[in-house]
Amino acid sequence: MTTPAQTSAFRALRHHNYRLWAGADIISVTGTWMQVLGVNWLILTLTDSAMSVGLSLVMQALPTLLLGMWGGALADRLPSRPVVIAAQLGQAALAAVLAVITLAGADSVLPIYGVALAGGVVTALGGPALGRFGAEVVPPGDLPNAMALGSILNSAGRILGMSLAGVLLPFTGNAGLFVINAASFFVVIAAVAAMRREEFHRLAAAERQPGAVAEGLRYVLRTPWLLVVLALWFVAGSVGRNYQVTMAAMSAGPLEAGASGYGLLSTVFAVGTVAGGFLAAARPQLTIRLLLITAFVTGAAQALSGLMPGLWTFAAVMLPIAAGAVAIDTTVSARAQLDSPEPMRGRVIAALSIVSAGAGAVGGPLLGWLSDALGPRIALEIGGVSCVAAALLAAVALTRLSGQTIRQAAGLRPGLENA
Repeated sequence: MTTPAQTSAFRALRHHNYRLWAGADIISVTGTWMQVLGVNWLILTLTDSAMSVGLSLVMQALPTLLLGMWGGALADRLPSRPVVIAAQLGQAALAAVLAVITLAGADSVLPIYGVALAGGVVTALGGPALGRFGAEVVPPGDLPNAMALGSILNSAGRILGMSLAGVLLPFTGNAGLFVINAASFFVVIAAVAAMRREEFHRLAAAERQPGAVAEGLRYVLRTPWLLVVLALWFVAGSVGRNYQVTMAAMSAGPLEAGASGYGLLSTVFAVGTVAGGFLAAARPQLTIRLLLITAFVTGAAQALSGLMPGLWTFAAVMLPIAAGAVAIDTTVSARAQLDSPEPMRGRVIAALSIVSAGAGAVGGPLLGWLSDALGPRIALEIGGVSCVAAALLAAVALTRLSGQTIRQAAGLRPGLENA
């Protein structure tokens, strides 16, 4: 028998278009992670350098930092559906190019870096439209639930994709993984084509006018609550995230757990992300209050994790940290989108992408340096304390902003509310 909580947790699945979107999403994410493994293995085979793998990630993230707001402006002005289909075709073509490069016997990483950079450009220009389209397949009231379920699907697709790639790689080679990923994008296109047009919840589009990118930047910079939320998210996503770095450092160092321990921690973390997705999906609303509490608790847990003496106690703390990370991401995305004007939605999504990419680019090297210089335990404690401080500062700032809003609504000047 289905309980009310279960019904609430999966309420976005009541909508036909979202069911198609969710099914296509997990297939596409699975294919993407199969390609990630294949690309990383191919680069390692050619260079025998982990730094070369890291450089490919920079190539993918750089276009978002530079072109993200242009992608957001396009998403706000153009119909989402054709942009989404064009982006899927572009990614499929790039996956096919990777397969051709591999079959031709690649002896240099430069063509692979070129594909990574091109893929980053497609993501930067098409990603905001993808996010905007995802908001049109459900009514606004079910958007937070759809985002939370999307986090679950992304975690499940990552686990499934990496697992399948590990099994298939000896039989298909890297080229086979790239072909599978190329095919997965056509599943998304088929799902979009099968959606019922009358069931879309279309967002208001922005007017065609010059300066759309500058207008989006002005909106973000002149919206204090959004700036505070983005600042908190940046801290949580840099020193409070990038657990792949700190978990690897802890496994190789203080925990003395080696590669097997790192694999265990990665699995525990993946389970935690799925649990966090379910918890967020079960919430009737994702509020700023929830964001602040979760950021505080997750930061405290991260600081505590640096004190854990053994592998299993460290893994036990990683579980709620992973769940909290997903809840933070989902809440930030939900509030940033739902509390912003619809014609600005694509540019807000682009701002989220830019902050996320910047946090990853800063946090990974910073945590790596702290782990090398001070030890991974100290790195975790510094990151955790920083997140706790950021959550407290954000709470103070948002409380003051809320008070200002109340005074303005009452027609009072600051300092006269007690007169």
